[in-house]
Amino acid sequence: MYEVLKILLIVGSLMKLYFSESHRSRVLSLYRRALKLSLDWCIRRDIWRIEALKIRSRFESNRNICDPWRLSVILEETEAILKKYKHPDPYIVPTSPGGSKWERNIPPTAHLKTEH
Repeated sequence: MYEVLKILLIVGSLMKLYFSESHRSRVLSLYRRALKLSLDWCIRRDIWRIEALKIRSRFESNRNICDPWRLSVILEETEAILKKYKHPDPYIVPTSPGGSKWERNIPPTAHLKTEH
């Protein structure tokens, strides 16, 4: 888990404005995925918060890397690590698609309602 966090947090350097919006959105996506992955592995929120702060500090510490080649290598490594440490049974919000309450007790459509 800590190896994942170390490499995931290197990606923070892409947040610099030197790069295009696509780089920025990719880094933000990796950051969100890293947070969600760590939340899948941490049961308690207080422990997860510590891990989230570590992820954030790592992103911030690498914010000023400007070498595009190095950044692309970091992104590829991060993608590989996210794939490697993907949780086999990730948490799904119950009301989300795939959740235990998805489409349960759906109200009837308007044309099926009859007045008594």
